[in-house]
Amino acid sequence: MSKQCKQSKPTCRTSIGGQAVLEGVMMKGERSMATAVRAPGGEITIESKRIKSPKERNVFFRLPFVRGVVNLFTQLVQGTGIIMRSAEVYGEFSEPSKAEKDVAKKLKVDPMKILMTFSVLLGVVLAVALFVFLPNLLSSLICDHTAIHGSRLESLWYSLIEGGFMLTIFVCYILAVTLMKDVRRVFMYHGAEHKTINCFEHGLELTVENAKTMKREHSRCGTTFLFFVISVSIIVFVLVNFMLSECGLLVADGVSGAKILNALIKLGFKLLFLPVVAGFSYELLKLLAKSDCLFVRILRAPGMALQLLTTKEPTDDMLEVAIAAFKRVQAMDADPTMPETKFEVSLPYDMASERLKEVAPTLDESDVDWILVEASRLKRSELKSARFSKEQFEYALGVAAKMKGGMPLQYALEYTEFYGLRLNLNRCVLIPRPETEEVAKTAIEIVKSLPVLQNCDEQAAKYVPHVLDMCTGSGAIALAVKRFAGASVVASDISAQAVDVAKANALTLGLDVDFRVGDMWQAVGQERFDVVVSNPPYIPSGDISALDKKVKDFEPLSALDGGADGLKFYRILHDGLASHLNDGGCLVAEIGIGQAESIRDIFADFDVEIFKDVEGVERIAVVRSK
Repeated sequence: MSKQCKQSKPTCRTSIGGQAVLEGVMMKGERSMATAVRAPGGEITIESKRIKSPKERNVFFRLPFVRGVVNLFTQLVQGTGIIMRSAEVYGEFSEPSKAEKDVAKKLKVDPMKILMTFSVLLGVVLAVALFVFLPNLLSSLICDHTAIHGSRLESLWYSLIEGGFMLTIFVCYILAVTLMKDVRRVFMYHGAEHKTINCFEHGLELTVENAKTMKREHSRCGTTFLFFVISVSIIVFVLVNFMLSECGLLVADGVSGAKILNALIKLGFKLLFLPVVAGFSYELLKLLAKSDCLFVRILRAPGMALQLLTTKEPTDDMLEVAIAAFKRVQAMDADPTMPETKFEVSLPYDMASERLKEVAPTLDESDVDWILVEASRLKRSELKSARFSKEQFEYALGVAAKMKGGMPLQYALEYTEFYGLRLNLNRCVLIPRPETEEVAKTAIEIVKSLPVLQNCDEQAAKYVPHVLDMCTGSGAIALAVKRFAGASVVASDISAQAVDVAKANALTLGLDVDFRVGDMWQAVGQERFDVVVSNPPYIPSGDISALDKKVKDFEPLSALDGGADGLKFYRILHDGLASHLNDGGCLVAEIGIGQAESIRDIFADFDVEIFKDVEGVERIAVVRSK
């Protein structure tokens, strides 16, 4: 770490340099680097890591000119990775796509590393195309169609014109990208990075107020380096063009396609000499950064002027981020025992809620809250004061994405709570409703109150009531009766997929229920029961199209369609009830709105008692033999 000094002139040099990233700044010292980012929730989060100091690298890579090429490549790879990390923190709170997960699983490679490698290669290709190939092409067109062609100074003029195009394209590129809001903010953070370093190098305390007074240009900036690259390339390319001409390496003008071939030859040799240009430019930048004499300032002036384009005046909160990154690097370089850190990012409730609704606009406040409850394991009453981690929010985003098309919350979560039991769900089974819990409660109370259980003799004490749950679906009622009434339970459904879900739930809960596949009474043969409980399909066929989208588009039609009048399955229940009930037994059935009188008519040869649910709707029919 550089020693603090008191002079007002920039004589307190530091080796710490930086890079602006999305909503943040990376600072790099001799033995550590730290990236500070303003997270979506407003807090500053820092990721820091230790790096090899220059002295620890291979001697060859520390040689003058070689180190410039190595540093350029290293900065390109690290810079791309840091930008992607900052984007992940600030703007990419999203669950990995299925394709990304498949790549990671099959190839055992982090898709982000593949993307980073591709980004680096693409960046190099675009840079070569824009700043080498295009100037080369334009210079060839001008020189081949003007009096310059064939003159003794053609190589010099060609290189000067090419350098002019490189500089012009560079400036136009900067001006073009500045039109993008995100890039303008990156340039503001670039200014914050420079102001922070300048503040330290002027011997001032690192505070926002002090940093605000500093210039936003710096002698070691990459923008100045790029200007040096262009300047040095002009000189180097003059020599390359001269060498190609004098050594007879160019194709004679009379040969077919000579212009294209010569352009490709020049381009190829220039690419070979790019490391030379980069290495020399790096040494020049390092050398000129050590002095502030008039001559050096003149040499740096064009590059410093270009920084007026690549830096913008930062806000106070941007300076806070840059200072935080700088101080972390100072501390880590000074203390080798200081641990590395990862980004800690969290979203406040309001922002998390808003982002979820952007993903799935159909979500209501209740859905959002329950998604966040599931993600965080907090109580709903605790949500508004909570913050959600990246992992929690990514899970919530995944659930919200499933619900984008109207999928019910329970299917998106793949579970529901029923009568105190956690049941796994999929679209093969109906989502158990609160009113069905009341059906289960009624059945449990009836099973517990069976007359045989009230006897005190030894034989009765050994008796276990036998219960049938017909149209079991997820197994909700059957499992509740088994858990809370201790009965022997058989459960049936015509859907084999539904029975598979019910079996899985029984296994998870550790409950022994006899599940069978079959159509109504056919599943149990001549077996008799003390209680039959059922929540059969009871929606009239003609009413299904008018149901809520979440019901008609996602829940199984076979669990909803009760025939033309909605009473088809109650008639089937009636037809087999007498032959399957033990003496003193009963049927407990859930019924639809307005179906009570019809149920009484269907079961006219039985005693029928109708109970209302908590909403006051006649919902539960208890049917006993007369």
